[in-house]
Amino acid sequence: MAIETWQILVICLFAFLQILDVITVNIGIGYPLNAGMITGIIMGDMTTGLAVGATLQLMVLGVGTYGGASIPDFTTGAIIGTIFAIISGKGLEFAIGIGVPVGLLLIQLDILARFLNTFFLHRVIKAIDRLDIRAIERNILAGALPWGLSRMLPVLLVLVFGEHFVQAVLHYVPEWLTGGLKVAGGVLPVVGIGILLRYLPTRQFFPWLLIGFFAAAWLKTPMLGVAVLGIAGAIMHYRTVSRSEKQTADAPRAAMQTTSGEIDDDEI
Repeated sequence: MAIETWQILVICLFAFLQILDVITVNIGIGYPLNAGMITGIIMGDMTTGLAVGATLQLMVLGVGTYGGASIPDFTTGAIIGTIFAIISGKGLEFAIGIGVPVGLLLIQLDILARFLNTFFLHRVIKAIDRLDIRAIERNILAGALPWGLSRMLPVLLVLVFGEHFVQAVLHYVPEWLTGGLKVAGGVLPVVGIGILLRYLPTRQFFPWLLIGFFAAAWLKTPMLGVAVLGIAGAIMHYRTVSRSEKQTADAPRAAMQTTSGEIDDDEI
């Protein structure tokens, strides 16, 4: 099966839009499952798209880009894997073999897109200083370009040059570039988490922060276990606060009943 020009254009447009959905309204088209399904519909084989997307979705369950962290882009991997699976007819295993390296490769492009977006951010700050509303709007919209192009261009190149393009990029990209991006990718989550802790009620829940860190770092508890521990702490805190609020609300009522004219035995 040969891919047609209109299919390449529609899929590239979808690749551009899906990452914008992830960082804005998040209606779900940026999930590997949905990306595989939509790509399968465009290619005329939704069953294969669902199979590829669902398999790659399993690899990112519970994983999020919180605090500026970059994760494998298995959504774009699902798009490309679905296309090659349908074109070649080699099935799910072949698609996963293509989608996984694509997702791992795009970690670097995700970091690069974040850095490029700071150019427009600085322009927005300058526009705010001079109260130029149109410039603010224009640069905010332009800030979507690095994100969208970081997904659309790889899809376009892979569709035009074939699966060997991915392997060639992984083989010939200089080590200093990938090493630098990996260092930047390691720093960004730390900075992001620091910003989150700055605005969260960290002092109030600092003991729970220590418990979670101890469980993850020393006890090697999986993230699911740490999440369950956090849910248990949230339930305990909710019950304590609810009980305290109820007692506070009942105190004036009890005081009113005591002074409402009831006669004690001593007064009789």
